[in-house]
Amino acid sequence: MMEIAIIIAAIALGSGVALLAGGLVGIAEGYVAGKAVEAIARQPEMEGPPIRTTMILGQAISESGAIYSLAVVLLLIITVVLPLTQRLLELL
Repeated sequence: MMEIAIIIAAIALGSGVALLAGGLVGIAEGYVAGKAVEAIARQPEMEGPPIRTTMILGQAISESGAIYSLAVVLLLIITVVLPLTQRLLELL
């Protein structure tokens, strides 16, 4: 019974860390967008493809990491935590 509780707690902590990492990606994307706007403000003639394309490509790549972490968290919760929680409740 204690083993089940430890597994559930470990998955909960790991899920929290993964979601925190996903949230930090949003902060980083905002920072990148701000720097791109600063670059365009310094050199308005560079507004087109060089800066915008690089910014969008970088944000898409970093966002995919956040989506993968969210998918792993949901997969862990649905496939491991819910059955273990039901089993723990049966033992009580």
